[in-house]
Amino acid sequence: MNLFDDPAFGAMIPFVRLLGFVLTRFEGGHSTISFEARPEHLNSVGVAHGGVVMTLLDVAMVTALRSVTHGMGGVTIEMKTSFLRGATGALRCEGSIKHRTKSLGFTEATLYDGEGQACAHATGTFKVVKPRPAADGVISTD
Repeated sequence: MNLFDDPAFGAMIPFVRLLGFVLTRFEGGHSTISFEARPEHLNSVGVAHGGVVMTLLDVAMVTALRSVTHGMGGVTIEMKTSFLRGATGALRCEGSIKHRTKSLGFTEATLYDGEGQACAHATGTFKVVKPRPAADGVISTD
């Protein structure tokens, strides 16, 4: 079951649906997302495009945060990514919270390839926000 489809997740993210991410763990400050890169997700050397990899890491981190901030969302304040090797095969991304305050979450995530090798690692800081669209299309990080 894809937990992104579970009402308990509390949000619908069109870009995540478009990419085909599957949320398999969403609890206690941890998340796991699986992803099978299709040809349109690859770069010119045949591995997952860096933009897809960073999106997967970003979503894994904020999903880990959402698992403990029930009813709240999160927006990325900053993110640092290290690419370790090309990502191929059935990918798995694991996110977790390292520290949390009332309004911020400090997180990390690692992306693994089909052989269990780490391909990329990220750290990120997220602002905890109410999950509602802003009237002017801007979500404040104040």
